[in-house]
Amino acid sequence: MEYVILAVAIAVIAIGAIVGFVVSGRRRKTLTPSSRVPLGAPPAEPQVGEDAEIPRDTPTRTIEEVDLPAAVAAPEAPVSPEAAVTAPPLEVPEPTAGRLVRLRARLSRSQTSLGKGLLSLLSREHLDEDTWEEIEDTLLTADVGVAPTQELVERLRTRVKVLGTRSPEELRQLLREELLALIGTEADRSLHSARHNAAETGRPSVVLVVGVNGVGKTTTTGKLARVLVADGRQVVLGAADTFRAAAADQLQTWGERVGARTVRGPEGGDPASVAFDAVKEGIAEGADTVLVDTAGRLHTKTGLMDELGKVKRVVEKQGPVDEVLLVLDATTGQNGLVQARVFAEVVDITGIVLTKLDGTAKGGIVIAVQRDLGVPVKLVGLGEGADDLAPFEPGAFVDALIGD
Repeated sequence: MEYVILAVAIAVIAIGAIVGFVVSGRRRKTLTPSSRVPLGAPPAEPQVGEDAEIPRDTPTRTIEEVDLPAAVAAPEAPVSPEAAVTAPPLEVPEPTAGRLVRLRARLSRSQTSLGKGLLSLLSREHLDEDTWEEIEDTLLTADVGVAPTQELVERLRTRVKVLGTRSPEELRQLLREELLALIGTEADRSLHSARHNAAETGRPSVVLVVGVNGVGKTTTTGKLARVLVADGRQVVLGAADTFRAAAADQLQTWGERVGARTVRGPEGGDPASVAFDAVKEGIAEGADTVLVDTAGRLHTKTGLMDELGKVKRVVEKQGPVDEVLLVLDATTGQNGLVQARVFAEVVDITGIVLTKLDGTAKGGIVIAVQRDLGVPVKLVGLGEGADDLAPFEPGAFVDALIGD
């Protein structure tokens, strides 16, 4: 009997274990990961019977309400370090016509004291010897120079005597005519910066910029590059001032602003070699103009002045130099004439650039330097702005002097 009871108990336990195993297996089948629908995967096949999925209370949505997954952007191509550096946009220099109008107004503000002083003296009822001496002193103080002053005074004496009565307008016109005659309107003030034609090998025009330290020579070279670029020229700059550490960097910065290439050499290197390479590069690139900035030299240093002559001779191995521009500081007055004479003995100066003309009322230096050298003033600088350099116009200058 005991054996029967034990057998029945074992059978019941076995049946319970089998039922539990079957039930747990079905639950695992229902919860298995393979039966879940992953996000974005196609829906599973519908099941029936015991395998059917338990209905869910999730509300249905229309296709307009479903947020579609964003498109995966294609990976960007790797960017090289060179391409990653973005060059600054090139500046567009102010055209010559626009800057002339602006600079004329600025020149008038700084030069009217000379014109007003002369007109005031000439307007006196009685022009005695003392008055004419005052007129002469006024001109000398304005750095017109001794010989030009004496010539102007004599011509004014004669014309005033012939004129008789003198209205303010008549005196103004008389003074304008005489000052224009003194400055000269016949000289060639054009800048020879155009590329030579094919018959002459098609080489670029070569312009040497010379002058002593402190007159703004490198800055003037950079500003001149802007003038030429504004006129449609392709420019190459030669940083032949190898003795001043910052000169080449300064010139290159000016060039980069307008897209002009700068040829430079090692610090303390041979200036003539740099100038030669700049012209060679200008020929290879088909440039219109090569501007060579030379080292600022003291006119009392014979060795340095001789080296300037060497620069010119070396450059001329590839063709003649078209322009040699001497940069003078207008505020130095008669001392600028001493500098000009020495430079003219070393190289053939073809034109004068007067800087800082807005910083002085002594505009007579324009007359004096032209008379002394027989070389025309071609460019004037009237401020520190990038476009404050313009071609010199005698009529506009005289109008500024007399306050017209």
